[in-house]
Amino acid sequence: MGFFGTILAPFRWLVSWIMFMFHEGFTFIGMNPASGWTWVLSIVGLVVIIRAALIPVFVKQIKAQRGMQALQPDLRKLQQKYKGKTDQLSRQAMTQEQMALYKKHGTNPFAACLPIIIQMPFFFALFNVLNGISRASAEGATIGALSVESVRQFDNATIFGAPLSSTFLGSFGAGGNLSVIILSLVMILAMTASQFITQKQIMARNMSEEALQSPFMRQQKIMLYILPLVFGIGGINFPIGVLVYWTTTNLWTMVQQFYVIRKMPTPGSPAAKALAERRAKKGLPPAPLLGERKAEPAVESAPPVRAQRVQPQRKKRKKR
Repeated sequence: MGFFGTILAPFRWLVSWIMFMFHEGFTFIGMNPASGWTWVLSIVGLVVIIRAALIPVFVKQIKAQRGMQALQPDLRKLQQKYKGKTDQLSRQAMTQEQMALYKKHGTNPFAACLPIIIQMPFFFALFNVLNGISRASAEGATIGALSVESVRQFDNATIFGAPLSSTFLGSFGAGGNLSVIILSLVMILAMTASQFITQKQIMARNMSEEALQSPFMRQQKIMLYILPLVFGIGGINFPIGVLVYWTTTNLWTMVQQFYVIRKMPTPGSPAAKALAERRAKKGLPPAPLLGERKAEPAVESAPPVRAQRVQPQRKKRKKR
């Protein structure tokens, strides 16, 4: 086991254990343990567990994205201030002022990538598990928390005639499987389309005009087309089970983004205007923004009570 395999070992065990527990649960309620659909639902269950655990990270991501949008005017002024200055002292001063801006707005450019970064070890672990299913089945070995019997069941499991451990590239040649080729293409298209639609939805509905004109958004527009292309090309070597995982997590992201855009849109975006119009029609006050501190209700101070002056009592004089 190499260095990469050593790092992935705990993730591989956790991924296989979650899948195994879901598989046992679906078997308990009467599903066929050898059916490919039982294993597909186990992979979907894995997605639900991982993405539910990432909800707090997702909230931080949204706050970070809005912080990045809020600091764009200050960032442009800073870039204009140091425009044409290439000496080391100027570059160092610009970096320090940038970091101060990030701290002031409570954000950083890497926070927006946190969910996908955290998911990557689980993705590679699942890829590693599914890629080694056929070899482990032939050798009578275990993979992570999957027993020898579970490994063999998984290796023989199919949906629409396509084994879950098969890949698009591995289905050509003498032992090719047309079902794997067709299903892989459908899953790759679904995976890339769901990822593209999710990002496009954010830019079209949840960005202000000022944010769309920023250099940061120009980079995001490039990534809008590059990332689906990268995953689409890489998908030809993904096992069908991995394609099921990634398509499911993209659909989760799409629904999650739709909810956030509808209920907690970015200020100044078309979605924010639509929300304000909906609330105005219902006679409701403007919705609080995500990450915005709620104003504490003003406490009316009671008017000061004037203390009544106590007249001094006259002392009785002693009789002479």
